[in-house]
Parts: sequence; structure tokens; C-alpha cells
Amino acid sequence: MFENENLLLRSEYINKLENYLDKPIIKVLTGMRRVGKSSIMKTLVDRLIGQGVPEKSIVYINKESLRFDEIRNFRDLNNYVEKRLKIVAGKKYVLIDEVQEIEDWEKTINSMLADRIADIIVSGSNARILSSELATLISGRYIEIPVHPLSFGEFLKFRRKEEESDQEEEFINFLKYGGLPGIHFLNFDDHTVFGYLNSILNTVMLKDVVSRHKIRDVSALERIVKYLMDNIGNITTAKRIADYFKSQRFSITTDTVLNYISHLEDGFLFKKAARFDLKGRKILEYYDKIFLTDIGLRNGLIGFRGSDINGILENIVYNELLYRGYRVFIGVMDGMEIDFVAEKQNERTYYQVCYSLGSPEIISREFGNLEKVKDNYRKIVISMDKVFSADRNGIEHMNLIDFLLQE
Repeated sequence: MFENENLLLRSEYINKLENYLDKPIIKVLTGMRRVGKSSIMKTLVDRLIGQGVPEKSIVYINKESLRFDEIRNFRDLNNYVEKRLKIVAGKKYVLIDEVQEIEDWEKTINSMLADRIADIIVSGSNARILSSELATLISGRYIEIPVHPLSFGEFLKFRRKEEESDQEEEFINFLKYGGLPGIHFLNFDDHTVFGYLNSILNTVMLKDVVSRHKIRDVSALERIVKYLMDNIGNITTAKRIADYFKSQRFSITTDTVLNYISHLEDGFLFKKAARFDLKGRKILEYYDKIFLTDIGLRNGLIGFRGSDINGILENIVYNELLYRGYRVFIGVMDGMEIDFVAEKQNERTYYQVCYSLGSPEIISREFGNLEKVKDNYRKIVISMDKVFSADRNGIEHMNLIDFLLQE
């Protein structure tokens, strides 16, 4: 059905979907627009057809296409699916892209699930897609699969540059352009890629933030976005942002800042890493670090600046940990900070991230912070240094590229 679109396989997501196929559970892909959810769905459709499923047994609806404009609410959706599948026998599949564009979509999806009409896969570009009152209809009967931008390993595959000799040059491209899949169909130059990334940023801002939340003061929203991008990797509070704007003779309330940041998170543009008290074992409220879902969007808007490299590298490590399925916090203990505490099931790892361990002071700070954490979990300092022989009390060092490409 989609074989002519030159889609590149993201096997991790396809495998996850296939593990749940033909099970009485709704598969929900979530993530920012243009992160690759549509391509994953189209790849799955082609895989199903390749396995012998007739095309007439598959309903694919993309709410970003005008072809499906008439499907506005749950009744329209129900009528469309019934019309397409009522005379079809055997296994049936319904895939709906950007399902949040259909009013009260959960009612039809819940009915389809209850009546075993078809196997259901949906995608959404809003973090609240499963938190509404209506979403309680499908509570406990869905699996959420977050879709992230390309990891560096995937980036190399998309670039067809998987030789070790290519890694350093391509990492510079990754730092600048980020991991949105669509950039790989473009000429790889700043003018072309940054123009494309700015158009995506505008689309997310307009469709998933301004329109959805009926924001009137778009200028204030844009200022907040630039501030967050400018301060990537720094501790951020709504009051600090409001005070900064006040010093620039621009008035905005702390509550408005909080609301706008929440809306930007809902659109998957930014992600918030909470601070975690390692001694008290509790989340510390109010003071968070905010990272971009895709670092290329930042560089497209405000430019790539070498002076910001530490924050950019932190952002990349944070995104990689999320891609690997970890819950990630900022560690706090006795006034000092651990860049990341990554947890998954019974596993925990501490990370410090910096550009270079080029001085005794930096070495002391990065390794010293981890030395103060007196437990037996793994502790790693990540930097761009290729060779670093120091081993302090079992604390490891890893080159950033090696970390990103480790199996």
C-alpha cells in the first residue's frame, strides 16, 4: 500500500507493535508531530499486506490528510469503519493517525474493542491524549508506545553512514540537525534543514499549542520557547522566567508561564526532568530541568552555539536514556547535583555529562559528585574525550559516541 514512499524501517517500534498485534488491547503511539509515527504505521501496514492480509481488511486513516476531513467526530469514525469493514471476513485492522483530531474518538474505539471489530492502532501528538475523562473508557485496555526522534544509531542508518570512520563527522550533523526522520530526505545543509525544522516548530506551536489551548498571547509563548531553548540544561522555575521577562520590561505572570510550559509539554516539544532527593528519596517540586524533544529545533530557531555545548550534550544523553526506556531524574544530595539518575525496573545508573575532562578541576567535580553517592549502583562520567584512563573508586568513563552506540 505504501511501498513507493521509500520508508526506512524503525525496527524497535515495529517489533513492539507486532508483539501486541491480534491481542485485545489498543496500541497507542504517542510523540511529537513529524517524529515518525505515520511512517511506523505505514510500515506496519505494508508488513501486514506482505504477510497475506488483504488490503480491504485494513483501514488506515490519517487525520492530517484532507482525504479524511469528513471524519470529524466519533460518529463519523464509526460510520466510516463500519462501511469499510462490514463485508470483510477474517482478521481486520484499524489504524488512525493523529486520532486526537477526532472529537470523542474514545467512544468509537471503546465500542470497536468491546465488539472485537478489529485490531486497533492509533497515534496522537498530545500528551493528554490518554488522560481525559473520556480516555477512562479505554483505561487498562491499551499499551502506550512513546515514539522518540531518531537515536544516533538510527541517525547513522538513515544516513547510510555506519562505518566507524563516519561517526565523528555524522555526530556533528546530529548535534546540529537533531533526529527528526524527515531531514534525511533533504539536502544536508543549514539553509535547507533549518528551514524544514522551523516549519515543524511552527506547526507544533500552531496546531498543538496555540489552537488546542486557545492561546491569545502568542508573543509571550514565543518568548518562553526561546528562553527555554536558550537555557537548555539549566535549572528552571516559572518565577525565574517571569522575573527575567520583567527585567526586560515584558510583563507576564508566573501562572501564565506555568500554563504555557505545560502546554508545550503536552505538544511533546519539551520534556521536564524533575529533581530527586537521593537521601530523602522524594521528588523535589518547582525546580526542574527542561529539555527539548529534538535538539535540532533549537538550533534551527536560535542557531548552533558552541558555548552551549554542555547543555546540548546533556539534552542528547537525556533523550537517549528516554529512548532506552528509562525514567530519568536529576539527582540532588547535600547541595550537589548528579546530572541524571536513570531507573528501569530494579536497575539504576548515575550519569555525569560534560564536554571535556580537560582540567583537574573538572575531573574532580564530575567524578567527585558521583563519589559522594554511597551505593553500589553503576556510576558513569560521559564526555567527548576519546581516551581517559582515570578510574576513581569504580566510577567509569565513557566516550559520548560510544555511549550512544552501545548495544
